[in-house]
Amino acid sequence: MLEGVNVALGVTGSIAAVKVVELAHELRRQGAAVRGVLTESAQGIVHPWAVEFATGYEPVTELTGRVEHVELCGRDGWADVLLIAPCTANTVGKVAAAVDDSPVTTTATTAIGADVPVVVAPAMHEPMYDHPGVLDAIERVESWGVEFVDPRIEEGKAKIATEEAIVTEVARATTPHSLAGEHVVVTAGATSEPIDPIRTITNRASGKTGRAVAKACYVRGADVTLVHDGDDVPYADVRRAERAAAMRDAVLAAADDGADALVSAAAISDFTVDAADSKIKSGEERTLTLTPTPKLIDSVRDAHPELPIVGFKAETGASDEQLAGEARRILDRAGLAFVVANDAGVMGDDETRALLVRGEGYSEFTGSKPELGAVVAEQLAEVLGD
Repeated sequence: MLEGVNVALGVTGSIAAVKVVELAHELRRQGAAVRGVLTESAQGIVHPWAVEFATGYEPVTELTGRVEHVELCGRDGWADVLLIAPCTANTVGKVAAAVDDSPVTTTATTAIGADVPVVVAPAMHEPMYDHPGVLDAIERVESWGVEFVDPRIEEGKAKIATEEAIVTEVARATTPHSLAGEHVVVTAGATSEPIDPIRTITNRASGKTGRAVAKACYVRGADVTLVHDGDDVPYADVRRAERAAAMRDAVLAAADDGADALVSAAAISDFTVDAADSKIKSGEERTLTLTPTPKLIDSVRDAHPELPIVGFKAETGASDEQLAGEARRILDRAGLAFVVANDAGVMGDDETRALLVRGEGYSEFTGSKPELGAVVAEQLAEVLGD
């Protein structure tokens, strides 16, 4: 997600600085190169040697005749983005006032003046975060195009955002916004149909691909609605849907609200049953009558004839030609933009192999599910651009 991106990582004197080693590691795991910049207060919490270990570079701890702030974040500087994480109330106020009295604030002033993207992850006690002056400073800095990663409000503290949220915002700040201004609805994971208050009919879909697509669309500038039976995520407005009917209703509502595209990646239950009101007794044979559920993409297509829709198709034991043929069948039936087809054996795995069927041809993809998400997002951008 950050392959080839250079990140200048500013660290200030919040206790959350103890998390900077793992944050730097995660940035590097995503492909970024990282160089640290530390305030004096930060050095009292995390040793510069630890930051050097985490980044592979000796951090900047003071500004010298080398003008390190310009070397990093000047107009021809090394960094593609300045990330300040954690950022204290003190530093937010100084950045808003262009006060340059530390390596981090001076680097921030340089980056903003040079139009280098800046991402800030605040961390402080909640009353400090709620102070009108701090909120005014954040609003002012945001008006300059600086992106803030909202903290997690827990236990009276505005705790630094998760690594996933921070890395995602860094990726959004450094990735061309090929989906800017678009509202993309993505479905992900499995649905389940109750048999009784305890048991359900479901499938092995993990939702990894759908969430990867949602994140990739967000990184490329889209507003994303994610419909799934799962937790909130930092990159999308989540609408939770457990059953096939609930997912269909949520997607139709989002489409009615002005969605520009739908990526239907969820493995939606094909059948439902009349659920028992109480637990079915075990130890005896039971016959269930399976009733087909309406196809989500058909329902959306009927309601929104012009909406671009990306479909997903899973099969077992099919050759590539057979798989592409099945994908093309639903592509033609529902007028889809393209279809991602794969063998069901990849469900739950981190790696995948898929065919992207568009028009009369298809292309093969092999790699990780986040990489597939990026490919789907880019192809969707092409469709919407056309």
